[in-house]
Amino acid sequence: MKKEMDVDDHKLELPDLEAKYSTSITKGLVGAVAAERLLRDGPNELRPPRGTPECVKFGRQLAGGLQCLMWVAAAICLIAYGVQEGQGDRGSADNLYLAIALIAVVVVTGCFGYYQEFKSTNIIASFKNLVPQQATVIREGDKLQINANELVVGDLVEIKGGDRVPADIRIISAQGCKVDNSSLTGESEPQTRSPECTHDSPLETRNIAFFSTMCLEGTATGLVINTGDRTIIGRIASLASGVENEKTPIAIEIEHFVDIIAGLAIFFGATFFVVAMVIGYPFLRAMVFFMAIVVAYVPEGLLATVTVWLWGAVGGAVGQTGLWVGPVGATGDWDSPWVLGHPMRPGKSPWVHHKMWVPYGPKGSPVGLWVSSALQEVPVAPRPHGGSRTSGAPQSPDGVPLPQVCLSLTAKRLARKNCVVKNLEAVETLGSTSVICSDKTGTLTQNRMTVAHLWFDNQIHTADTTEDQSGQSFDQSSETWTLLSRVVTLCNRAQFKAGQENVPVAKREVIGDASETALLKFAEVTVGTVSEARGRFPKVAELPFNSTNKFQLSVHVAGDRQLLVLKGAPERVLERCSTVMIKGQELPLDAQWREAFEGAYADLGGRGERVLGFCARWLPAGTVAAGTDPEALPEVAVGLCFAGLVAMIDPPRATVPRAVLKCRTAGIRVIMVTGDHPITAKAIAAAVGIISEGSETPEDVAARLRVPLEQVDPRQARARVVTGAELAGMEPGVLEGILRAHPEMVFARTSPQQKLVIVESCQRLGAIVAVTGDGVNDSPALKRADIGVAMGIAGSDAAKNAADMILLDDNFASIVTGVEQGRLIFDNLKKSIAYTLTKNIPELTPYLIYITASVPLPLGCITILFIELCTDIFPSVSLAYERAESDIMHLKPRNPRRDRLVNEPLAAYSYFQIGAIQSFAGFTDYFVAMAQEGIEMCQIADVLIRKTRRLSLLQQGLFRPSAP
Repeated sequence: MKKEMDVDDHKLELPDLEAKYSTSITKGLVGAVAAERLLRDGPNELRPPRGTPECVKFGRQLAGGLQCLMWVAAAICLIAYGVQEGQGDRGSADNLYLAIALIAVVVVTGCFGYYQEFKSTNIIASFKNLVPQQATVIREGDKLQINANELVVGDLVEIKGGDRVPADIRIISAQGCKVDNSSLTGESEPQTRSPECTHDSPLETRNIAFFSTMCLEGTATGLVINTGDRTIIGRIASLASGVENEKTPIAIEIEHFVDIIAGLAIFFGATFFVVAMVIGYPFLRAMVFFMAIVVAYVPEGLLATVTVWLWGAVGGAVGQTGLWVGPVGATGDWDSPWVLGHPMRPGKSPWVHHKMWVPYGPKGSPVGLWVSSALQEVPVAPRPHGGSRTSGAPQSPDGVPLPQVCLSLTAKRLARKNCVVKNLEAVETLGSTSVICSDKTGTLTQNRMTVAHLWFDNQIHTADTTEDQSGQSFDQSSETWTLLSRVVTLCNRAQFKAGQENVPVAKREVIGDASETALLKFAEVTVGTVSEARGRFPKVAELPFNSTNKFQLSVHVAGDRQLLVLKGAPERVLERCSTVMIKGQELPLDAQWREAFEGAYADLGGRGERVLGFCARWLPAGTVAAGTDPEALPEVAVGLCFAGLVAMIDPPRATVPRAVLKCRTAGIRVIMVTGDHPITAKAIAAAVGIISEGSETPEDVAARLRVPLEQVDPRQARARVVTGAELAGMEPGVLEGILRAHPEMVFARTSPQQKLVIVESCQRLGAIVAVTGDGVNDSPALKRADIGVAMGIAGSDAAKNAADMILLDDNFASIVTGVEQGRLIFDNLKKSIAYTLTKNIPELTPYLIYITASVPLPLGCITILFIELCTDIFPSVSLAYERAESDIMHLKPRNPRRDRLVNEPLAAYSYFQIGAIQSFAGFTDYFVAMAQEGIEMCQIADVLIRKTRRLSLLQQGLFRPSAP
């Protein structure tokens, strides 16, 4: 790949680069030129690889799975009909009708399956438009945010830590920028990006950043040199088309189940084939019986049930999905029905749920028939007469169900509830989630930071937190406030979007994270126009905030001096300070002041507010040169003067406490994992219910008993707050013990590696873990979790890339909705499959008794097809659309290793309990009731049994509306 690269843009000087792309490295492209290039080059996106031809997809639907058995059964019926015709036996065309019916079933269900595959493919593809990648671009000197697919060659773009590089770009300037090139070159270590050309190869040089690679930290500005398929990753992608998607676990599980059932069916069919031959049946007749046993034993209607369910979910009406399967020439409707060419007259039983009819033969004698209403099949058997000439197999299995289609439609339903599922397997796993490790900011809270309090001059001042800035302000006459406000203004990378001069400050859109946005708006209101203040103090160098340093600093020109400003975690800021400014005087730090600092920090943090420390230092001119390596700046940031604390509030979302309570009742444990201060984390956890009312931490127990913390047994406390420093000092296995001992856990000041350790510890305890996050530092935990959930609004590209699900509204309550939907889809699919399996035994036993005891066959094969695809499909569909049972979120999470979709208890219950009861009832009806009265009966018991797992109908309700 490196030898094939012919890019030389990394070797060009900046003036030559500007000339080549007719652009400016300071103002970017003109809008009209960008529009022309977009039309010329097309969108900045990779063209999808060539997919499987539609005819091949349709062919797979006709021949895949167990449809082959139907083709074989149809072939046997045609052979039997041909043999009969060859022997001059023209008395019955039932085998011909059956073959036509079987072929029709394959074709129709194949069309359904093909349509659903087509729809599900479009659903998944449409998800890409729900969370378009954004790019920050400079055009005509204005900074804009546009969709990345609108970028063109020559555009000037900015990237920062957490962003995905939107195109191949030549780096113009960079500050501490590092990218992850592992997807392109296999290098696992982060690679530094800088304006200098360091290698002849474009893949090795530092001044090229490649499309789709991740910016891990720092900032950079670059010029777009390639877009779309012309990028390096685009060239590689063109070589990697046609890769098949992996099957979901639920698909593998059901296919495995069907394989077992099919194997047993073939075994029993072969056994009865041998028995039929020994008894003296002709070979062809015995072969037909073999197929009858096989296809009667295998679960029938699974694909039809799921297909019709999905058809209704996509938008087709359930009432339109019934399929009339009858022989050629059959006419009529429910009011004047004809089946197999014979007129029918109404039955007399009051148990009939729908208009069902007893067939009579040409001479008025009743013909044995196994019929079903839309709810339940039972035998309708008139007085037995002579041996039947009808031969053939009942309905063959309609094939292996396609749960991935079902999952994709559930994913679409979740998308309407602000949950975009990237990985369909996550839909299946959602219902079994037992632990949610949630980030705090933006997930549990509103991600709308507002400056609430300030601490300077040893006093706490209250800021105006009203939306329209109509509240009272604090005293701003102190010189300490002058220094603090200057640091707040300059040590800030956020900025307002262009063209908002007439918009109220509180409602202006800002490019920047939540905390810096709050500080920017606060400074704009209290100090004045921030852009003018920044213009008076030009920036020389900057070190952006990262999770290692936990602070941000920048150096500015201030007349004949330089001003170094720094903000970050208060304890990290204090480490670099030697003096403090109080009422305009710079005083050395002493024990008394440190005690006041700790008290103010605890007070503000205890209110659930995020606290940042601010400090500064005047430097001689030229101390920090322009372009200084950002990694060298911390060496200068020592001996600083502490200016004050600023506390910001990010209030909890109104829906979160109820969602956390719902998780508790559902047996789901919610753990907060945040990088914030332990006191702040504890306060928010208590506010949203992660730490329940009345629960104590070891610190609370010590305070209540007035004893040192060391004397408190941690097991006395239900809740516990563990810091990153404590995690770092723990021996292997200790964390698992803490998680067992304390049901309510909060982890604060954690690093990305520690978040990963927490997730792995929960998984070692047997939990199915969902992790929420929005930053680059959340990516390892998001990937390691059973379900990674990223934030769609505030989430970085790194987090979205690592996650399985994206919350479009950044709301924790949406996760609970996803869990409930995951449980519901599993329950309803299990109910439908259980109902579908039950009828195999009542359809199998008549053939077994017919072969072994010569009892007249109570039902014909086309009748079974009619039952399966006309009447019995509706209860299966209705079960699939059942609303969640009232206790669905009161049950413990499902154990996916034990509670399988189709397990032994379900098969035993369907086959040997309900199936046996139905068979007994059917033959009782056949031998007793039909022999005397000529009536029929229809049971609705089974569908009512399947309606709930364990609740009674009085609890669930008989006519509960269907699921949305």
